[in-house]
Amino acid sequence: MPRGDKSAYTDKQERKADHIAESYEDKGVSTKEAERRAWATVNKDDGGGKKSGSGRGKHTGHPAAHKGGKEGGKASANRSAAERSASAKKAAATRKRNAEHHAHH
Repeated sequence: MPRGDKSAYTDKQERKADHIAESYEDKGVSTKEAERRAWATVNKDDGGGKKSGSGRGKHTGHPAAHKGGKEGGKASANRSAAERSASAKKAAATRKRNAEHHAHH
């Protein structure tokens, strides 16, 4: 199979790639680059092309689209309780100050 041949991909994977490419184009990425990124994402999520059929292909675990939130929180986890508390107090003061500022307008 030559490079760039999309025959091994399922209809679902092709729809997914089209949707991703469209999203990139809406953000101003060129059509060619959007297409490249879309297929790279499909490959990352699904491990490449698969023919459809019961029991074919392996479950891929955690696709990029489901990774949100797993990476966050590490910075605050490394800080002491006192540091987190001080940060929370500062944030609360900022919100209060902003609320007062916006109330006068």
